[in-house]
Parts: sequence; C-alpha cells; structure tokens
Amino acid sequence: MTNFISQMLGRSPVEPLQEHIKVACKAAFLLPDLFAAANLNDWVKVNKITQEIRDLENLADDMKMDIRSNMPKSLFMPVPRQDLLELLLVQDKVANISKQIAGMVRLRKMQIPDALIDSFNAFVNRCMQAAKKAKHSVYELDELYATGFRGVEVQTVEKMIAKLGSIETETDNQQTDIQEKLFLMEQELPPIEVMFLYRLIDMVGGIADYAERIGRRLEILLAK
Repeated sequence: MTNFISQMLGRSPVEPLQEHIKVACKAAFLLPDLFAAANLNDWVKVNKITQEIRDLENLADDMKMDIRSNMPKSLFMPVPRQDLLELLLVQDKVANISKQIAGMVRLRKMQIPDALIDSFNAFVNRCMQAAKKAKHSVYELDELYATGFRGVEVQTVEKMIAKLGSIETETDNQQTDIQEKLFLMEQELPPIEVMFLYRLIDMVGGIADYAERIGRRLEILLAK
C-alpha cells in the first residue's frame, strides 16, 4: 500500500531512473553482437551496431539531463534527492563505456585472437548478466519508494545486490584469467594490438564494475 508521503508526491521520481537504466543497458547488450561481427570481418554490421549504441548513449544523456531538471526537491521524499542523482550518474556510465568500447572496436577494427575467444565471450556474457541484474535491482525501486524504503521488499533488493556483488567478483576473476592468457601471447602479436586488447578487456570489465556500483548506490538508499 502506498504510504502517505508517496501520495503527497504523486508520480514516483524513480520511474524515470528505471527508463534511463533500460536505455543504458540496451546499449551494453549490443556489445556481444558487435564483437561477433568484428571477428567475422563484418564491418558493415559493426558500423551499424556502433551507431545504434551511439544513439542509445545520446538518448541516455538526454534522459539524464531531463531527470536532473525535473527531480522533485521535496523535503518529504523518503530518500535524499542527491542520492537518486548519484545513482543516475552511475547508470549513465554503463551507456558511456559501451559507446567507448564500440567506437574503439570500429575505429581500430579490433578482433579477439582465436586462443582467447572462448574465455572472452564467457567474460562478456557474465558482464552482461551483471548489467541485467543491476537493471532488475533498479526496477524494484518503485516498490521501495512506495513503502518508504521499508518492509519485505528491502530484503528482496538486498539479496539482488548481494548476487550482483558475487557476479562482479566472478567477472574480476575472468578478467584476470584472460589477461594472464594474453600475457603469454604477447610475443605473437603486434605490441600496439596487445595494448589495445588489454584496454578492451578493462573496459568490458568496467560494465560489471558499474553494475556493481549501482548495487552499492542502492545499498545507500536502503540505509537511509
């Protein structure tokens, strides 16, 4: 049941946050197809996907500015306005880094070495799962907001945040494993290619890192 404060506020300010993370994650979820197209030398498809990611990142930016401008400033909000804006900024980084990854792959026509492809694909998929879990966590915010961040819904979100942290730890381990494999291959590849492969691995891991940070921002909201 909606509490008295929520009735006074009307439309929940977390709804735009949910729409924003939907767009940000949609950009990230295009990356597996981008990597697959690059490894198949389908640069026409890579260009198409890169543009789609750019469009989504631009949309996320527009949404971010709109949310900032229209976030309620009421003293009766169950959580500080600034905490919701901080959550927004972390969400936006998912779209930003997805655009950076796509742009680098397209510009440099990057491909994953055959010896790394299976490990890399598993790593990418797990990072996507982290982003998906973060999105689902934010989708629970409307229920939390309606109950003043109290009640059984809190336990549900806490479990989701814990799972998100577990997934991020897995991606850290996968990232280290891929980097170690790449280290053993360095003599077989052009130095500049090696440098950018390390950079790409770090950036993909950044998606899981930002997903985990979304969970941490939610923890702060729950602690209020």
